[in-house]
Amino acid sequence: MADKKDYYSILGVEKKASKEEIKKAYRKLAHKYHPDKNGGSDDKFKEVSEAYAVLSDDKKRSEYDAYGRTFGSNGGNGFGDFDFSGFAQNFQDFDLGDIFGGGFGDIFGGGGARGKRGRDVSIDIEISFEESVFGTERKVLVTKQNVCSNCDGEGGEPDTKYKKCTTCNGAKMIHDTKHTFFGTFTHQTVCPGCRGKGEVPENICKKCLGMGVVKEQTEITIKVPIGMENGEMIRMRGAGEAVSGGVAGDLYARIHVKPHPIFKKQGANFLMDLDIKVTDAILGAEYSIKTIDNKTLRVKIPQGTSNGDVLRVRGKGLQLKSSGSGDLLIKAKVKMPSKLSRKAKKLLEELQDEGI
Repeated sequence: MADKKDYYSILGVEKKASKEEIKKAYRKLAHKYHPDKNGGSDDKFKEVSEAYAVLSDDKKRSEYDAYGRTFGSNGGNGFGDFDFSGFAQNFQDFDLGDIFGGGFGDIFGGGGARGKRGRDVSIDIEISFEESVFGTERKVLVTKQNVCSNCDGEGGEPDTKYKKCTTCNGAKMIHDTKHTFFGTFTHQTVCPGCRGKGEVPENICKKCLGMGVVKEQTEITIKVPIGMENGEMIRMRGAGEAVSGGVAGDLYARIHVKPHPIFKKQGANFLMDLDIKVTDAILGAEYSIKTIDNKTLRVKIPQGTSNGDVLRVRGKGLQLKSSGSGDLLIKAKVKMPSKLSRKAKKLLEELQDEGI
């Protein structure tokens, strides 16, 4: 090649860019410059396509970085020294329909029409700390598209007859033509008139007006497992919005755990602070505390406990079947008295004389 093209500059990425960054840059530019788009450009589109075909291929990118060109066979493709023979393979990594407006992915893949999928639904649920520890169930009302209960998604009244779709003449698919710089391509897509069924009802469903789905409130039971963390998501497959002739989306429930006044959770362990008198820290003592399941637990405070020491009570943390139980970690908070009686002050002075 007479002059080395700077493929990195053409795509607007750095030389150390990852494959994902290169792909993302190409998708954006291909969408911008595609000849079928307003303001598109054949030359620019060919240029970014050439750059992507080289930089997305490890061998070609290595050759280009080292020598300023690639060494594939030139099959008279109109790009000079650029080997365009494997260009179609570079499109396998992503959906061409996103770039060309839908349906174009069949040009290289020949995969036919893609199945439809309903939208995902996202909700937020607040639970108590105790519910996150022991698990719980929540019933929530969600307004979303559901399969019509009157026609079971068919779009016609239960007793109606069906006739051949006039849009596709019963073929279920229609042909669509795209004009690109590669040439003119014809591909099949699902018929919008019958939604790929080949026939339509004589009397459309009065509840969904022939759409097969209706928007309504639905009660959904969400099972919150043991040990859920604040901000975690629960995914319920198929509980999202329904779509006629396709599969339903998913429902995502984001869990918000309310803080507890005493306990915190760290992995499978519970953490808490315990106020201890100075004399108990020095001489040792026993304290009664309430556990997360509201049971009384006697905790021994060893002699000479210092402020900030952590006492571990094994097996009193989160109860997990898969990995056993966590522990209860108690942080000692030695409380200094704000006022002293004369007797207490005298006793402390005596201890001071003893060097304590």
